[in-house]
Amino acid sequence: MSALDRFAAGTVIPAQPLALTENLDLDERRQRALSRYYLAAGAGGIAVGVHSTQFGIHFEHNHLLKPVLSLAADVVKESGDEDAVLVAGACGPTEQAVAETQLAAELGYDAVLLAPYGAGDLDLDQLLERARAVSEVLPLIGFYLQPSVGGRPLPRRFWTGMAEIENLVGIKIAPFDRYATLDVLTGIAESDRALDIALYTGNDDHIAGDLLMNFPLPGGRRLEFIGGLLGQWSLWTAEAVKLLEDSKLAKAGDTEALNRVLAVDGPLTDANAAIFDAANQFHGCLPGIHEILRRQGLLQGLWCLEPGEVLSPGQLEEIDRIWAAYPQLRDDAFVAEHLDTWLA
Repeated sequence: MSALDRFAAGTVIPAQPLALTENLDLDERRQRALSRYYLAAGAGGIAVGVHSTQFGIHFEHNHLLKPVLSLAADVVKESGDEDAVLVAGACGPTEQAVAETQLAAELGYDAVLLAPYGAGDLDLDQLLERARAVSEVLPLIGFYLQPSVGGRPLPRRFWTGMAEIENLVGIKIAPFDRYATLDVLTGIAESDRALDIALYTGNDDHIAGDLLMNFPLPGGRRLEFIGGLLGQWSLWTAEAVKLLEDSKLAKAGDTEALNRVLAVDGPLTDANAAIFDAANQFHGCLPGIHEILRRQGLLQGLWCLEPGEVLSPGQLEEIDRIWAAYPQLRDDAFVAEHLDTWLA
């Protein structure tokens, strides 16, 4: 099985955070440890240079994009997991997005996740032209990014246009909005390529529901989410792998697996609200992710490139609450068993 075959079959792809020192330098040791953790937990790939990795790494003055992409690629190579999917995030105007995709191709990445971040002055047709240009370099994954963290509303006709791009292999649907999620599905349904596109949930607030849903097409066919490319899955990843496995069993008719997925639905959304800081329009999302990984020993601190990226008032107390309330969501014992090896 190739990496793209694994992607098409559906897998867990964590959106990797950025490991920094207190001086805001790249912590290479812990950046590698994160990649090792994800692969050991059973993730089928890693997404790097995406929102969870901080869009600031795409600014040239930070000199971080190539080192961060390289570290993940090196860990995948050392693991011997030849079909692990390496997804690179790209953003900015067309010229920048194409250049970032070329860099990812040189480093051995399998696909590019194209974010609308940094391309706010482009209209919908120009965004599609940008996507086509990127797809000429690497297989393309479209990205509906929620507006509160740098995305923009994208109507149904945009997704029909995206679906017609020959080298589009998947779409990460992450508007955190049920109506907007359905806009993507209805838009794709109008394309003859609908069933050729791997749909990944990025709705961290509705993970279990997305993994169970299906969307009917004419002729008895259906669209469905086959995996997740998620910031929420950058933590407690071993349990995320179990959730995806259960969702596949549930859709095949296993009622016990269905009950396990439904039992996780509410707690996981509640936990995500605290970690991603939903109460404050996701302002503390990145340090919230870091706080969980810090508690497990994978990160040393909550540092972000932007000084204003800090936990919101009351967010830490909310994280304390969900940490105590939902031990079944956590993979603390798995991390503790292997942490020294990943940090070596």
